Amino acid sequence: MYAKLIFKNAKRSVKDYLVYIVTMTICVTLFYSFLSISSKYYNPDIGSQYDFTMLSDGMKVSICAITLLLLFLIGFVNGYMLRRRQKEFAIQSVMGMEQKTIGRIFFAETWIMGIISNGIGIFLGIFCSQFITAMLLTTYGRSYELSWTLFPDTVLLTVCFFMLSFLIVGMWNTQTIQKTKIIDMLSADKENEPILKKSRWILAVTVLFEVFTGWMFITGIKKIWFYYDSRFAIPVRIMFWGNIVFPAITLLGSVLWLILKRKKGICMLLTVLLALSFLNALMAAGVPAFTNKYYLSWGTGTINQYLVFVLVDLLFFICALIYLSGSFIVTWKEKSPAHRYHNENLFFFGQITSKLNTTSKTMTLISMTLALSIFLFTAAPILVNWASGYLDVHSMYDIQIFSRYNNVYDEKNLPREDYETVTSFLAKYGIKTASDCTFHLYLPDKKEFHNRMKHDFPVVAISLSDYNTIREMLGYEPVSLKETEFTTQWKSIATKEEQTSFLAEHPSVQTDGGELKLSEHSHYKEAIGETAYNLYTTVLYVFPDSVCEKLLPVMQNRYITTVEDISYAYALELEKAFTEAYPEHTSTGAGYSIRLRTLQVNSSKAGNFILQASMLYGAVTLMVICLTILSLQQLIDANQYKYRFSVLRKLGVEEHRIRKLVLKQLGVWFGLPIVTAIVIAAVVTAYFVQTISAEISAYIGFSALLLQLGKTAGILTVLLICYFLSTWSLFRHSVDS
Repeated sequence: MYAKLIFKNAKRSVKDYLVYIVTMTICVTLFYSFLSISSKYYNPDIGSQYDFTMLSDGMKVSICAITLLLLFLIGFVNGYMLRRRQKEFAIQSVMGMEQKTIGRIFFAETWIMGIISNGIGIFLGIFCSQFITAMLLTTYGRSYELSWTLFPDTVLLTVCFFMLSFLIVGMWNTQTIQKTKIIDMLSADKENEPILKKSRWILAVTVLFEVFTGWMFITGIKKIWFYYDSRFAIPVRIMFWGNIVFPAITLLGSVLWLILKRKKGICMLLTVLLALSFLNALMAAGVPAFTNKYYLSWGTGTINQYLVFVLVDLLFFICALIYLSGSFIVTWKEKSPAHRYHNENLFFFGQITSKLNTTSKTMTLISMTLALSIFLFTAAPILVNWASGYLDVHSMYDIQIFSRYNNVYDEKNLPREDYETVTSFLAKYGIKTASDCTFHLYLPDKKEFHNRMKHDFPVVAISLSDYNTIREMLGYEPVSLKETEFTTQWKSIATKEEQTSFLAEHPSVQTDGGELKLSEHSHYKEAIGETAYNLYTTVLYVFPDSVCEKLLPVMQNRYITTVEDISYAYALELEKAFTEAYPEHTSTGAGYSIRLRTLQVNSSKAGNFILQASMLYGAVTLMVICLTILSLQQLIDANQYKYRFSVLRKLGVEEHRIRKLVLKQLGVWFGLPIVTAIVIAAVVTAYFVQTISAEISAYIGFSALLLQLGKTAGILTVLLICYFLSTWSLFRHSVDS
């Protein structure tokens, strides 16, 4: 009997469960798609030089951790279904059915819908997993072919995770139904949340913001005491004083409001703090931005501290803006009678302000989460392309061996090795080399050997013959110099301003082999690897061989390219053999390191893919959660709105104007949090891009970055339009006559 009732209710309520099924199907599809590549049955052809285990294990951990967020969404959607059916449950209780039985029937219905969602989601996941596979093979530079495969272990993990989630949430709903009074069920759709004036969350947020503002004020005083110099550029001086003046004004304004709070409401305080939070964020953001540009001497701790201030200011800005939005609309309505009484605007203003008074906290959280989601979407391609570009420069040779002298204090202990262990290993396993270059790096002036000042290490030099050998290995044209000339080689990350300044200050170099003048072709920027430079420097001198013979060699490096890629197993063995023969830290102070392209590319590509997949999966998950909540917030009150719109019809309002009114109402509910999130995410992304502009220019390129961001913006726009149109269609259908 109960089984028939369960299936009958499920069939009858399929429209009510449509949102539940669609949401759960999306969640299952995403989970299966991203997790499929961690299956033990998944064996992509990525080459013998890669080890897939690292990527597989990393994906499983990251995806499962992010998926825990879906428990919140599952609970919220179940709560929506519970609230929508409460009047029906109350009638069943009045007719004599026990609430315990009602709870179990509802649990069985949601369980059936969960099974349906799992089945459809796994089926769609088989198709969507092809996009993940394509992204993976593209990362490893392999061609992609369609392969429709169902992975049993991934299916089992997906079913177990979601059915366990449905079980936990279903048991909670059953307990809720049992404890809810019948009279509360009957009046559930008429309940409102506490009105805005009684809400205390904004007061707690304001107090927390004031605490951080006080911390920022004290920090600003300390920084100006220890670091300020009147010779700083005007933007730096404005930044120093702005981090004191604006926090002080913020604190004084709050004290003044406390004195006059009987005359001035909290909305007046929040309006002032809203503007000041933006100015505080602007000043705090100048600290990381100006640190490298003007070579400020404070450390990483200070930069991180001011980044925290920026984050707190932006979060408060969102809270205050959403909270005050209702007041802004009311003020506009009161001061503009022409708009207030135009057509159905009076009804529209009443709809918006009444709901904003009860959902400001929810809208604020949605706006914050959406901003995080959008930033993850935009930051993922930036970080991944940055890492990929850095990898191309970092692993230009199959084998890189380099030494360091920063802990050597006696010249006789400087590195003088030929790295014979590597030569023997290559011969033992028949690994043929295409090119091999062992070279020294020299100090122009022997007196600089004892200069160990961080960020002030001396620039080292390489002989012209060794430099041309390296260029030949990489396919570049050779360089020529006169016996009394030198030129420079620059890292990819070096800026044009840094390069111009250095060359202007060094038209000649005094060396132990005589004075050298800057060549007509003064600089080269083709990448030759990161290990050819001294610590904390971005430039390398190129001297004639005759001059280098008179200089002190402080480092000895070796670059090797092989005919074929070294396998992953051989690379691990070579790294182990080298480390045993040439440890990173020796008793003499000399340090040796080896980089093998196989190991670097393997770990970097696996890490890049895990990072990209995790950020995209997290962004999609957060966006689905936010947009689902925005949608359900409107659909929950559809019955109440149906009555209100029926009154409009009785008053003679035409149907097309009612539909336009619905569109305007949903436009505000979706537009307010989404536009706020987009603006905040755009500001944060622009600041992030500006901060790492040198790295983007060196490793990515701004044209490629704009193309990636354009694709991301297109995907986000499609998602937002689909959710908005779906909600508009369902809402309009709910309030139809």
